[in-house]
Order: sequence, then C-alpha cells, then structure tokens
Amino acid sequence: MDHIQQTIAANLISIRKKRNLSLTQVSELTGVSKAMLAQIENGKSSPTVTTLWKIANGLQVSFSSFIQEQKAQVKKVQLKDLKPITDNEGSYVVYPFFPYHPEKKFEVYIVTLAPGCTHGAKSHLGEEYLLVKDGGLSVIIDGEEHVLTSGDALQFPGSSPHSYINRTEKEASFFLLMYYPEPQ
Repeated sequence: MDHIQQTIAANLISIRKKRNLSLTQVSELTGVSKAMLAQIENGKSSPTVTTLWKIANGLQVSFSSFIQEQKAQVKKVQLKDLKPITDNEGSYVVYPFFPYHPEKKFEVYIVTLAPGCTHGAKSHLGEEYLLVKDGGLSVIIDGEEHVLTSGDALQFPGSSPHSYINRTEKEASFFLLMYYPEPQ
C-alpha cells in the first residue's frame, strides 16, 4: 500500500468511526458500494477522484479531508501503569506497551523472564524482533540455540517453533516487537 492509500484509508476510518457509522451506512450515504469502501479502508484499492468526491459529498466533508496527513500523536506509556500478562506461574511476564493496531501492523512488549525459566511459544503469525534489555537469554528456534546478552537483537518468523530460556541467575528482560505483514 502506498503512502496516499494509507492516508486515505486512515482518514476514512477516522471519519466513519467518529460518526459511529458502519460501512453499510456509509455506503447508503455515499452511493459507493460497501465492498469498495472496505477495500479503500484496508488499502487494497486506490479510489478514483470521482469516488473520493462521492464519499466526501455523502459524508459532507471536504475532499481534502481524505488526503490530509494526520499529525503524529505523542503517547507516553509507563511500565508502572501497565497490567502485565503472566505465564509459568509468574516467571514469564509480558507488559503490552503498544498493543496491536490494524493500521500499524505491529505491537510492542517488554518481557521479563525469571532465572531458570523456560517459556515455549506456539507457532503464530508475524515476525518477531527481539532486543535484550538486561540479562542473558537463549532463544531456541527450530532446534537451534541463539544466546543473547544485553544489547543483542534477533529477528525470526513467529511460525517457527521457538522458546525463550533464562539460564542465568538474574532476571532477563527484553523488548519484543511483533510485526504482522500483509498476507501474500
């Protein structure tokens, strides 16, 4: 999806959600099919000028409201304010800093792993980008061990069988970015 498609998609979604409208309702207001609106919102179709004018007129907004870039927002997240998700009786703790958002296609976590803890992850969609913050960590991917220490990073497909192991006597913590590319 190119930049203008992303901008149009984000602005259409924003306008529709602010007005609490369904795709069916927007279709009725604009005369543009629900399928076409969904394709535009998902960045699968680049609308023509005529289609954008129909949508703008039906929603009673300016044409330029679809092509204006939204100003990036500043969002501060503090660890102390997050509700962690735990596993392995509290030895594996995940703090969701930036949960998944369909427009951004990624999510960011900080994970802590207690000394001696092993956490096996099931195969899943997306790619993992892991950056060790503190301590030592072994990541087993398809049976191959990757030993990491503070400042090391690793990228791998989530579909590969993998597990995280802290073989040290200190807690390990790492940043985990999960990226979900478009299906091919």
